[in-house]
Amino acid sequence: MGAFVKLLDLLLFVYFLLIAIVAPLFDGQVALPKHIFPPALVDLKSWYTQQYGDYLVYEKPHFFVGLIWLELLFAWPLSVLSLYAIAAGKSWIKTTSLMYGVSTLTAMVAILSEMKNSERASDKLLMVYYPFLGFAVLAILRGLLPHSGKSASIGKRSVIGRKKKA
Repeated sequence: MGAFVKLLDLLLFVYFLLIAIVAPLFDGQVALPKHIFPPALVDLKSWYTQQYGDYLVYEKPHFFVGLIWLELLFAWPLSVLSLYAIAAGKSWIKTTSLMYGVSTLTAMVAILSEMKNSERASDKLLMVYYPFLGFAVLAILRGLLPHSGKSASIGKRSVIGRKKKA
């Protein structure tokens, strides 16, 4: 089980690193004014929108912008915290990972449901969004598995804090 948890931590570390970089730079363009981003990033987003036909990024429906704000204000900080927790071997990776996974899974279900029901999304576009659904499930799984590192003496009181018996 320990090797599986370490492999899962490695996969999630790479994923959280990608999210920590991409979310504010790319997804932020959906919710924030364009002029605060460098022209190269704006061009990259325009290329992506045209290449994959991502009508949600182009049209910015209200529910999608709301989910982007959720990502920027809640999920992105959790991904940064999870990066630190994995790198430092903190036991609270379970909590941050579970919170991130549930939030992202909920958002992905809403986005993918809209895409499937609208029949406007190509298979190419769906293949861009499905990995996020998969990583959300992996993050939830990581939140439910035990911590892989050795934990410090949690729940034990130090010698100084103990009461002396006569």
